Amino acid sequence: MSLGQQLHPHLPFLRRYARALTGSQAHGDAYVRATLEAIVAAPEEFPADVDPRLGLYKIFHAIWSSSHLEDGPVLSGADGHEAVAQARLARLTPLPRQALLLTALEGFTVDDVGYLVGLQPVDVEALVEEALSEIESQTRAKVLIIEDEPIIAMDIETIVRDLGHEVTAIAVTREDAVREAMAERPGLVLADIQLADDSSGIDAVKDILAEFSVPVIFITAFPERLLTGERPEPTFLITKPFQRSTVKAAISQALFFDEATAPA
Repeated sequence: MSLGQQLHPHLPFLRRYARALTGSQAHGDAYVRATLEAIVAAPEEFPADVDPRLGLYKIFHAIWSSSHLEDGPVLSGADGHEAVAQARLARLTPLPRQALLLTALEGFTVDDVGYLVGLQPVDVEALVEEALSEIESQTRAKVLIIEDEPIIAMDIETIVRDLGHEVTAIAVTREDAVREAMAERPGLVLADIQLADDSSGIDAVKDILAEFSVPVIFITAFPERLLTGERPEPTFLITKPFQRSTVKAAISQALFFDEATAPA
């Protein structure tokens, strides 16, 4: 099997991580593209002693860290959420956020993350705690949950409330979701894909976004269906079955990049 064939299944998830890290689809995809170009230009330098996914993320981090840490995220014509993300990224220490996303969102062990960022596992654990502390200091938000499975909805509601946020409603259909969003405007939406009446959470989110801007986290058992390479794609996406830490990390990151949660 060629190196390209080995890496192909991991690219949607690297792109998800890159967007969560930068807060921008365009920005994240640019770093993934640079990563692939570097691998194509020098395939012999690809790490041969680790799992292909780990090696892929290692190359990505080498490129992202060198350019980001030296120059900061700079995109021409940035506005809205992208501008907020750039302003905050310029101030926030990158390593804690990387450690949190790599463990909670991407599922790497602290040993793996230590390899990726060049630190000892104990230092990675400290970085995760630092990131959580920084993120939890943000302004609280009102959250709309769009989920038709009662047990999952209750679990998500508990996670949201444990983080100090307020749940405005739990909607089970597209119609319910739009009505609840219009009744009390949320600061964050957590949306499942398939809803109770066979309506689509994606369509519900589109209807809501047509009325006002709000960060959205999609929840799905099939993330590949949303990470197709076509635009627009969700910046924040978690996979069922999910870990509570994954949901917490996604919520915190989504609010971190939203201009309504704190001044940029």
